Amino acid sequence: MFAHARFRRLLPSLAASDLGDGMSVVAVAWLAVLIAPPGRSGLVVGAAVAAYALPGALGALVFGRWLRRMAPRRLLIVDSCVRASLLGCVPLAWAMGALHPVLYVVLLAGSSVLHAWGGAGKYSLISRMLPPDQRLAANALVGSSAAASVIIGPALAGFLAAAVGPAWIIGLDALSFAVLATQVARLGGEDGEAAATEPADTGRPAAGLRLLRGQPELLGVLVLTWLFNFLYGPVEVALPLHVTDDLHSGASLLGLYWTVFGVGAVVGGLAAGALSRLPLWPVTLGIVAGWGLMLVPFGLGAPASVSLVCFGLGGMIYGPFTALSYTLFQDRTPAAWLTTVLAARGAALLTAAPVGTALGGPLSAALGPRQVLAASGVATIALAVAAMATRGRGTSRDRTRGART
Repeated sequence: MFAHARFRRLLPSLAASDLGDGMSVVAVAWLAVLIAPPGRSGLVVGAAVAAYALPGALGALVFGRWLRRMAPRRLLIVDSCVRASLLGCVPLAWAMGALHPVLYVVLLAGSSVLHAWGGAGKYSLISRMLPPDQRLAANALVGSSAAASVIIGPALAGFLAAAVGPAWIIGLDALSFAVLATQVARLGGEDGEAAATEPADTGRPAAGLRLLRGQPELLGVLVLTWLFNFLYGPVEVALPLHVTDDLHSGASLLGLYWTVFGVGAVVGGLAAGALSRLPLWPVTLGIVAGWGLMLVPFGLGAPASVSLVCFGLGGMIYGPFTALSYTLFQDRTPAAWLTTVLAARGAALLTAAPVGTALGGPLSAALGPRQVLAASGVATIALAVAAMATRGRGTSRDRTRGART
């Protein structure tokens, strides 16, 4: 992949923006605590974290009429410029003593409102920049960059926050998006740009979703990914409770769980290119089942040493999933529709993990965190089996129709 000049120039700036977002995972919540009125910390932190991600789903629908006609490169530039500008206002307002919680939430929400389109532009640009046989490897590198940021970003943010404060860390995130916008602008015109000069959509907000309804395979990928992320959501709530309530340990062990998961995800993501010769659907379903299997030992009362190994292996198994999912969309979607469909995909998936996380609290209180982790694993395995059976029935029907004709 590094032999491809344009991709080689793009990847470092994508990695910089991923690192900025990784640091902001800590900085956004920490700054919310600092500016919250007494007794309102929980409310302000919740609003800030939600505002940093969820408005992208709304922006995917509201601005679709105009943005879907943009070339992917321009979409990525516009999203990066918006994020750089509004996130850059956070440290300025902090320095001026004017960072009220309402202003903070508004700036975060505004910075993320086009992010589903920016993500769609990024993967559409990669799809046009590279031949089909190199897309999986490229998606794997981009996905591994995001996974690595989960490991490095929070640790770096903790170090920098002691020196400069969380507001300036968000400023660094803004700077990373400014670098990304500049570098993408320097790439020049896109390969294959002419393929999408006449979009096939009608300009209506739900055009991408309508296309997905008419493409059973793409809709199946989206439903599978949504349910996979939904079933993952309770893990983020149950794991900390499992560490404190069941294992009677503290933050260091929790951090170790996420570290081994992140390292495994990076290794697995980098290995995704080796899967390019295998059929993508069976591999994808195998990943879903494998991740679920790694959660089952939690419910069996496995000691921390065993469950740590399982969680790291789970990260390694999960690592290629995002790259495979994007590759399926890139390969099965007409070029003129790809940006619109990926934006619809991003908007839908933004709701999956938060809904699952919201259910994780009540379920953990009712069943216990260890049981919730195991139940998430069993349900994920059942999802893979159901998807395999559904796909098998669809393939049989297609063969029957072909034989009749």
